[in-house]
Amino acid sequence: MYTLSTCPWCKKAKEFFEEKNIPYEYVDYDLEDKESRKEILSDMKNSGGTTATPFVKIGDEVVVGYNPKKYAQLLGLEEEVE
Repeated sequence: MYTLSTCPWCKKAKEFFEEKNIPYEYVDYDLEDKESRKEILSDMKNSGGTTATPFVKIGDEVVVGYNPKKYAQLLGLEEEVE
């Protein structure tokens, strides 16, 4: 998951995974060094064609923006999200 440390939607995405006890990894783009930011942007563009956050990879799928229904669907949890 690529996020921004100041983004409220990124925080909500992290909370979704924490509340569901789903292990995840994230990188706060804005707290990384210049070289790491270049690599992150390249990965985002190659994976999803966008640089918006939160940028969540689940398997081979990319979900851009806070979308708990899509996260749950991709994780097989759709019955748990209203």
